[in-house]
Amino acid sequence: MIDTFAFNIPFASIFIMMISAILTPILPKKNRFPEKFSCYAIGTVAILSAYLLYSLSNSGQSLSFNFAMGHFPAPWGNELRAGPLEAVLSLVFCVAMLLSLTGNFDSTAEDIPTNRRQIFCVLVNLLMASLLALTYTNDLFTAYVFIEINTIAACAIVAVKESPETARAALRYLIMSLVGSGLVMISICLLYGLTGHLLMQNMHGAIQVLVTTKNYLLPLTVSLALITVGLAIKSALYPFAFWLPDAHGSSTNSSSAILSGLVLKGHIFILIKVFYRVFGLDVIHLLKMDTVIFILGVSAMVMGSVHAMKQNNIKKMIAWSSVAQVGYIFLGVGLNTVAGVAAACLHIIIHACVKPMLFTAAGGLSSVAGHKKGLHELMGTFYINRWAGMGLITGACSMMGIPAFAGFASKLSLTLSSFESRFMFWALAALATSSVLNALYYVPAVIVVLTHNKKTVSSSMGEYQPSKLYKFSMFVFLILNFYLGLFCVPLLRLITRGVNVL
Repeated sequence: MIDTFAFNIPFASIFIMMISAILTPILPKKNRFPEKFSCYAIGTVAILSAYLLYSLSNSGQSLSFNFAMGHFPAPWGNELRAGPLEAVLSLVFCVAMLLSLTGNFDSTAEDIPTNRRQIFCVLVNLLMASLLALTYTNDLFTAYVFIEINTIAACAIVAVKESPETARAALRYLIMSLVGSGLVMISICLLYGLTGHLLMQNMHGAIQVLVTTKNYLLPLTVSLALITVGLAIKSALYPFAFWLPDAHGSSTNSSSAILSGLVLKGHIFILIKVFYRVFGLDVIHLLKMDTVIFILGVSAMVMGSVHAMKQNNIKKMIAWSSVAQVGYIFLGVGLNTVAGVAAACLHIIIHACVKPMLFTAAGGLSSVAGHKKGLHELMGTFYINRWAGMGLITGACSMMGIPAFAGFASKLSLTLSSFESRFMFWALAALATSSVLNALYYVPAVIVVLTHNKKTVSSSMGEYQPSKLYKFSMFVFLILNFYLGLFCVPLLRLITRGVNVL
């Protein structure tokens, strides 16, 4: 049995972050108190998520949390649902968000004007609240509401850095996100018209009846296609990802880490829930959407890496790498098996830990080189900021799938799960090809920062010392990377249990 305290954690987590967003603007600005307050709030939610995960991992249950909307209970009111998978995702999102903020605490002070830092904290709190809501909600309209909150906050944390480049990138991001949101909204309206429900479980039952009786299959297919494309745009799945590199390359280091490591994952997880809870894997296969997702995933794995190889800006290179890694997740979903979806969720968790580390490391190396981001300008920076250098090297090894690093665990899981799928040959070929392509741009980047350069390692730069907070954040990132790489089996079992009760 789950105790009452754990039962209320999903709602309490969302509520804490929403209240934090409301309180942040009225807090005193001295000693950067709003930023510290946001970190305390996220840390509190992380502790609550850990307790919920502990409770659910012992019971193996999937719980529903019902909250009346006005005087009307579910299925008209709202509903939150938490299982082992939701609990572990919320914990990982909180930890990654907290490390992204603390690891880039100094660079945020440099990049964001003092009068905008409170606004930045408000946006971060709203982003965290939306991620938690997308993780826990069982109501499709509530998901849409928080998708919009997520969109506005994500675009704003790009624009919070004052420069023409960031303004253009944020506007492009906003336009693409609104297109995706519009498609999602149209799909939800179609599904509501077809099923008469907004709760995912109730929709699922109505859709099963429609499929069995073969009624309204065409509008059902259209609604599935619209919500898939809409969330694919917001998840930066290729070929809808051309807005991503500019947004990441021009924003602050903390914004890049949050966008790549967390924001994209919230939309992907909603799509997984739509596939599982709303339509079901059998209907997804019947409507051929698993084939479409698999093809898009493979194309993202290849083309994301191809574009990354052309980049000289290290942040844009890492951003295009994120497009390739999103392809891995969609490949797992496209396998349309429990093992494939579990492997995809494992990659979500690993990418949420590794990618913020890479952006934080890139920011640390860029600070050494006078805030220059060109790869050739980072030569020898490893010897000045070794913590950032170790973060870049470790993250690169993880993305390439080197054994003992986190990325190897998820790539191995995807490889093993592909043997159960009809796409086995193509999946194995795509995984092998993408791993080679990853090496073609990460290895040169590692070589550059390890190449000793007397001009870069000057006497003035030699005095550079990363802050204790930066060192601590990078240390935790490194520990997480190796832990996920060496001890991923219990986590994968927990994820599989969560997928089975999703």
